[in-house]
Formats: sequence, C-alpha cells, structure tokens
Amino acid sequence: MAKYSSLRRRVVDAALVSPEDLRVPHAATPEELLRAHAPEYVERVTYGRLSEREMRTIGLPWSPALVHRSRRSCGATIEACRAALEDGVSVSLAGGTHHAFRDRGEGYCVFNDSAIAARAMQAEGRSARVVVIDCDVHQGNGTASIMADDRSVFTFSIHGQRNFPTRKARSDLDIGLPDATGDEVYLAALEQGLRRGLAMAGADLAIYLAGADPYWDDSLGRLSLTKAGLLARDKIVFELCRGTGVPIAVTMAGGYARHIEDTVDIHFGTVREAAAAQERNI
Repeated sequence: MAKYSSLRRRVVDAALVSPEDLRVPHAATPEELLRAHAPEYVERVTYGRLSEREMRTIGLPWSPALVHRSRRSCGATIEACRAALEDGVSVSLAGGTHHAFRDRGEGYCVFNDSAIAARAMQAEGRSARVVVIDCDVHQGNGTASIMADDRSVFTFSIHGQRNFPTRKARSDLDIGLPDATGDEVYLAALEQGLRRGLAMAGADLAIYLAGADPYWDDSLGRLSLTKAGLLARDKIVFELCRGTGVPIAVTMAGGYARHIEDTVDIHFGTVREAAAAQERNI
C-alpha cells in the first residue's frame, strides 16, 4: 500500500529518527512463523497453494512478493520488540496484521505479526509476558484466537462492535463500541479499559496496534474519531505503559481514509508521539 512508503518518507523528511536508527528488517524465518501458524498453512502460503476461496478471504492476490512482504512485516515487528526491550519504545512502519489465524488469513492479513513477535520474544528469553494493545477499528480476532489458550499473552481490543469481523473472537478483554462513537466516549473507554488490562496482564512488553482507521473519514471505520482524538489515544497508551514500566513496540495496523494523506498524517502523529515517549524514557 502506498501509505507505507509515504509514511517512511515523511518520517525521514521530519528527521524524527537518525538514519542509522531506520532499519530494514529481516524476513521472518520459518521457525519464527511456525510458533504462531500451522505448518501446512505456512507451506501453502509459501508455495502459492492456497485455494481461490482462501485468497478471496485474504483479499489479496498471491505472489512471491506478497509472501516476502508478509514475512518482512513480521520480521519488522520482531525487531521492533527487541528494540523496545532495549530502548523503551520502538516503531515498525508496517505490521498490525491481526486478522491472520493459526491456519488461515483474512482481511488483508497473511501472517499474524503480533503473535509471531510475542512468541519470538519469549523463545529468545527476552520477555515472559506480553500484552497486545489493539486499537485498530476492527477487532483483533486472529490474535485473540491464536492466543486463546496462552495465559502468557494478554489480548486487549477496543473496536467498533458492528464492524468487521462479523463473528468476533474472544480477547482477554474486549471493548466493543457503537458506530459514531466520538473522541470523548472512546478515550474514556480506552483509559478505563487499558488500566484494567495492564493490571490484569502483568506484562513486561506491550505490542500496540495503532490503527488509523477509527478516523471519522476512514472508508472502513465508523467510530468517528478526529485526528486530535487519535493523537490523544496514542498519548494515553504511551503514558499508561510508561506508568507501569512496560516497554512498547508500535505497529501501524489499518488505515483507509478517503484521502491517503489523512491516513499518513495519523500514522505520522503516532510515530512522532512514540519518538517523544522514547525521549522521556531516556
């Protein structure tokens, strides 16, 4: 999607980070993928053996480039988690593919980068307990499903209740909001829910899906938040994690504004706030 290259250019032009701190991630290895996904699913994705129905559910045509991009996106979240555990805050300029299940993908999501990265950090001995803070407008059904029986990963999702997916999975803590929820109600629900979620999670690492799609003019949104409201959302997440001493790795997740500049602007605001939060941690 064009938003990713546009966001990177904006981050570079604004000099939010030094060039040496902008990293090209590795492509997630088969071992990393298989901690969250079924072997037969990974194989079928890799070699283009998914059925037409499965590809329609994902919503993207198969190609070697799609596989490579999906693996790189997962690698980026892994590396963002490593950096967060070292520096307090880090950002992947992609990621947030929370509709990918253990054995299937959907909603433009092939592999689930949050689940893959959480388990990578545990396997590497860097983290024992992870909290996934999902603020995309759509419920993180794939993440919730993968982690349903894993008490070491706490899933929190605040989303539009009547939006995709029609059939919700059960996160450890879900907050489903009605259409046209605006800034004030959303932010109050987020703060109350996240305080509770962080207390329940007892995590030593957070993965934050900072979706731009709760925006009022997002074509797939419907929650009616303003840009100021979305920035306030980011501040709440960073401050509450900082207050509990939890490092935070940020991924961009969804964003489908009618004007791409709005999506990029919202994502850029998140990255800028993450940079400010990282400075406060130093």
